Amino acid sequence: MTDLDISGSDEGDFTVIRLAGDVDVSAAARLRDALARLITDPAEKVLVDLTDVPFLDSTGLGVLVARLKQQRLGGGELALVIPSERLLRNFRITGLDRVFHIHPTVSAAVAADTADSEQAD
Repeated sequence: MTDLDISGSDEGDFTVIRLAGDVDVSAAARLRDALARLITDPAEKVLVDLTDVPFLDSTGLGVLVARLKQQRLGGGELALVIPSERLLRNFRITGLDRVFHIHPTVSAAVAADTADSEQAD
């Protein structure tokens, strides 16, 4: 079991939350609390960076899905950065790759959001 480090910053129009370590049943409550603390507005665009997450279990997936629902209800969004094919496979198997917007890097997510915003104007 690896401790989960959680940090937040702003990049582009996103609140970026970086996770490092295993996201499992023992870390789920900490993750839920950190997301509530770092996301101050349900209308925000949030990007959860899973680049440094070697393991994500169903409890961790549940926390992310619950927060996605909160963001969408508030008019916001929650997207994910998943460069690891291994983690991405979990999202494909569960069908969550069709629920979340998934990007390979933070910069790719910011660029996609910028392009979407320019097309909307």
